[in-house]
Amino acid sequence: MPEERARVVRPDVPEGERDGSPGRHRATGPAWVCDACGADWPCPAWTVTPTDAARRAELLPEFVRLARRAIRDLRGRPGGPQPPEIVRRFLWFLPLTDEEARAVALRLR
Repeated sequence: MPEERARVVRPDVPEGERDGSPGRHRATGPAWVCDACGADWPCPAWTVTPTDAARRAELLPEFVRLARRAIRDLRGRPGGPQPPEIVRRFLWFLPLTDEEARAVALRLR
């Protein structure tokens, strides 16, 4: 039976963003690879976008939810990222230390 790929609902993106913007860059689990560019998600289209305090507050709940799903999907895969790495990857817009990322990962398991 082929592995089922679940479409991930993307966080809200401001209106008016064009092709190539984060709004077109979505992930599918369990691989968590961007459908638009093929990079690990969140891909560079997301991680290079400016995130002021208001935008971080807007992104945080959704990206925590997605990080929890990614930890479940990616943990234990040969050569795959460890939970703290996944937390830092999905919460790139927060200045987390390794210890903080590890603590968050433990809570999200």
